[in-house]
Amino acid sequence: MEGKPLSDQVAVVTGASSGIGEAISKALAKAGARVVLGARRTEKLEETVKAIEKDGGKSVCKKTDVTIRQEVKDLVKFAESTFGPVDILVNNAGVFYYSLMKNVHEDLWEKTVDVNCKGVLHGIGAVIGGMVERKKGHIVNISSENGRKTFPGFAVYSGSKFFVEGVSRSLRQEVCKHGVKVTCIQPGDVDTEIFGLCEVDQEAIEKYGSFPQKCKILEPVDIASSVLYALTQPDHVAINEVLIHPKEAPLDY
Repeated sequence: MEGKPLSDQVAVVTGASSGIGEAISKALAKAGARVVLGARRTEKLEETVKAIEKDGGKSVCKKTDVTIRQEVKDLVKFAESTFGPVDILVNNAGVFYYSLMKNVHEDLWEKTVDVNCKGVLHGIGAVIGGMVERKKGHIVNISSENGRKTFPGFAVYSGSKFFVEGVSRSLRQEVCKHGVKVTCIQPGDVDTEIFGLCEVDQEAIEKYGSFPQKCKILEPVDIASSVLYALTQPDHVAINEVLIHPKEAPLDY
């Protein structure tokens, strides 16, 4: 991209302390957006803010737990008071755990729903009224290939991403006439630290294999590029979905 296609736009990114969220935040700032970062790890957020500012961008951060509705609303209010009305929301915060349903990891089921489902709703609820009123805005939900097809060992995670897809599709139809776009980014395997946290069920690992795959998998910057692609289209163009997958591991319908 030439120039600063997102110049003067205000973006909020959740789950911005590392991995995909960090890469998206840096990419948006490089494209000219003023970026507000939210996540639970304040130290990591501050490191990303410093990196963005060193590269000439504008960014601030606020500790945010997306499972707490008021904290997400406070993040958006902080963005508005610092930079102005929010033009872009990237609902990136997410968790996944590799486990078999029969082994009943109920605490992890609940955490997955709280972060992946309620967290997205809290983000939407914090910005959608203002976007509709201004007739301008773009909500990007980081979904997954698991929101298109189920895989063994990922029942609850897949369910949470099907939820994100369903909400996004209905929301898109409701707000398209109000100048608001809704995009789902659907990554396959991405090389982030989350892989070290997901393998909680040894039986699932032994039965279906551990991750990541043997082929070269995606990097966080690949997902950031997809987000930028969706955000930088002409006003009359809506990118509803982007499925991005490792070349050697295409999703088989």
